[in-house]
Amino acid sequence: MPVDGSEHGFTALKLACSLTRRNKGTVFAVYVIEVARNLALDAEMAFDAEKAELVLQRSEQITDQLDAKTEGEILQARDAGHAIVDEAIERGVSAIILGVSFERPLGEFEMGRTATYVMQHAPCKVIMLRAEAHEGQ
Repeated sequence: MPVDGSEHGFTALKLACSLTRRNKGTVFAVYVIEVARNLALDAEMAFDAEKAELVLQRSEQITDQLDAKTEGEILQARDAGHAIVDEAIERGVSAIILGVSFERPLGEFEMGRTATYVMQHAPCKVIMLRAEAHEGQ
């Protein structure tokens, strides 16, 4: 499951732990660093890599607290959606759980490009967990 450091991402991680713990499965937490097309795909991206490490450390703390088995990985790719789907195929996962947030008022349903790509191309079930709506939206 993709993690990005957002609260709705960590909430989705907790759901993944709950679902996999029942089957004694493993949560694969993946942080994708999107690399601009004007850079080499393996370009050194120290700031992004540092953030990714912190997010995966926090993910590991959450899964440890919930007594779930986890593996974390940092990927560099041109597009996060493609990387998530490719990783799901490679690992043979049974589901991808996405934490999503909508900035638009409720009733105007629009997903970002990453969630849209995953929904259209994933080889497995996709579970979307929408963040709670806040007052004023």
